[in-house]
Amino acid sequence: MNPKRSSMIFFKGMAMGMADIVPGISGGTVALLTGVYERLVRGISRVNKETIVNTLKNEDVPKNKKLDLELFIPLAAGVGLAFMLMSNIMGYLLEHHTTEVFSFFFAIILASAALLFMDIRIKSAGNVSLMFIGFFLAYLFVGMTSLTMGHELHIIFLSGIVAICAMILPGISGALILLFLNQYEYMLHALRTLVWEEIIAFMLGAIIGLLAFSRILDYIIKRWKYATISFLTGLMLGALRLPYENIDANAPLMAGILLPAAFGITIIFLLSYLSKKAKLNKKKARTSKN
Repeated sequence: MNPKRSSMIFFKGMAMGMADIVPGISGGTVALLTGVYERLVRGISRVNKETIVNTLKNEDVPKNKKLDLELFIPLAAGVGLAFMLMSNIMGYLLEHHTTEVFSFFFAIILASAALLFMDIRIKSAGNVSLMFIGFFLAYLFVGMTSLTMGHELHIIFLSGIVAICAMILPGISGALILLFLNQYEYMLHALRTLVWEEIIAFMLGAIIGLLAFSRILDYIIKRWKYATISFLTGLMLGALRLPYENIDANAPLMAGILLPAAFGITIIFLLSYLSKKAKLNKKKARTSKN
């Protein structure tokens, strides 16, 4: 491994981890911005029995017949370190600045959904219907009393499966899914206090979800792109019920609600601008080569 290249990938992983731990900001978007998304998806799609055996045996075969450990190891290390650092920060903020944090969450989720909505190019009433279906399902689900269910290991395991599917999609936040499933604060606490059985249960779910559903998600996005994004946008809008109900209406309007919300919106639109600029530069680079 090239130390300089590995260091760069490590810091990109940290940026992805910091994004993924904030509901409404997608680690997939950061992966796009930092130029590792395509390689990451390609590397995940190649994980199978053959590539694992070839990697373990260290056989002299083409790179596409092995696991991309030069990417996976430093990237995973960066994401993991970011999770550990950010879990303490987010845990403290949720405990001592609840309204400000949920105002921030509300704004970034709303802004992310708005950007997705502008990008989906709705061409049919069916896509609009899917968005409304997603909205009502999320709104009703967030309000269900069953969301106060316990945090048994099998529930944490299933949450890991669902959350990782969102984390690998640009624009959709895995942390938002955990918030939606009432596992977000609990898993932050597990990270802060190093409750290994719960961390391992979540990681196992995430690994299985990543390997089992990455190809399925890729197929669905390619075949029904706009319909899928319409539904996901509706889910995000419906999930706004959760942060909204955690905002104290008696909090100072400017410092407690408006400033955190403005900060959140600024971050999302800045990420969107940088993402579009990165795509444009990539397109120009390809054109110049041809």
